[in-house]
Amino acid sequence: MDGDHLPHSFCDGASGSLAHLRERASAFFERLPVAELAREAQRQRWVSDWARIGDDYLVLAESAGEAGPSRFVSESYLCAMTALEVARSLSCSEEAAGIVLADKIGLSLGKLGDRWAKRIERVEIDYLDQGMLEGFFVSAACNGASAPAVICVGDEEADLSAMLARLLPALPGRGVSLLIVDGRNASVSRSPRPEYALGCWLDYLDGRPDVDSNRIGVYGEGAGASHASRLACSDRRIAAAVCDGGFWASHRLRASVRWITGVWHEVGGGGPTRSLPTARRVPCPILVAVGRRSMVREEDALELQAAYRQSGAHCSVVIPNAIRSPLGEVENFVAVDDFVFDWFDDKFGPARQLDPLAYL
Repeated sequence: MDGDHLPHSFCDGASGSLAHLRERASAFFERLPVAELAREAQRQRWVSDWARIGDDYLVLAESAGEAGPSRFVSESYLCAMTALEVARSLSCSEEAAGIVLADKIGLSLGKLGDRWAKRIERVEIDYLDQGMLEGFFVSAACNGASAPAVICVGDEEADLSAMLARLLPALPGRGVSLLIVDGRNASVSRSPRPEYALGCWLDYLDGRPDVDSNRIGVYGEGAGASHASRLACSDRRIAAAVCDGGFWASHRLRASVRWITGVWHEVGGGGPTRSLPTARRVPCPILVAVGRRSMVREEDALELQAAYRQSGAHCSVVIPNAIRSPLGEVENFVAVDDFVFDWFDDKFGPARQLDPLAYL
């Protein structure tokens, strides 16, 4: 974006493609001045500008009507969701504007779901004697051929539909299916072992003819990153994992031992990976996204990566450019989401080779 806010000529005309809009959104985050973000008036101006872009794309999609070109209308809704998500990330969720933006994102998702009724399914599966598990399955546009799939595990506080709306615009051009599940389904309140519920979802994908059972990955956000690690450790059907690498499980184990023994200081200043048992290291390639997506700090992730390399295992680390503001961290979610799916593309098949350490 030129200057410190979006040009109104761009806001008033929703003519760019999804790829173009996502490039502009990513560039906006990269140039977002921290000092200006702290100013309420300027922040609200950015929220308003991006919300206007989202509204313009919604109008564009609606004006095409039911008879409009399917790809054009679908892309317009995806653009609307991206722009509205940018505005929402700059807004406080408790604010009236944040609630309105969330409603508009939900409206766009609902409209897209109507047009993609054959691609977006709300699915339910039996979970032993614990009841039903619910999720969203988004099939790859591969004309019936089997395709790789990723189980996306949301944070336990996250809204499933919101995660779906954020990730869908990153999918066009990729031959991968998504299964988006609630992190609360994998919580200890539902099962003595979080990976049991995710294992049921893995069985579900394994039985679908449109999923390549040799190329199934798992991606966890927040607390879901720890659940993803445990699933990848316990089930060799997982081919790649975006997770915390077992860091938090090891951290909780050490904390429990210290509480029981009363020894609160580590002798010799050992790092977090020193006590990570080799047998519990994730056997498939992993990617650790530093920050709130995995709740792992940069220095811990790099030490974790070094330990994995020493044992001959594959561990990549991505360090997003998180901007701190009075509202908390503002993340370039466009760049991170694209990088995550680029990484899965690289692990699932022929694609460009990514560096094991990336700063976004």
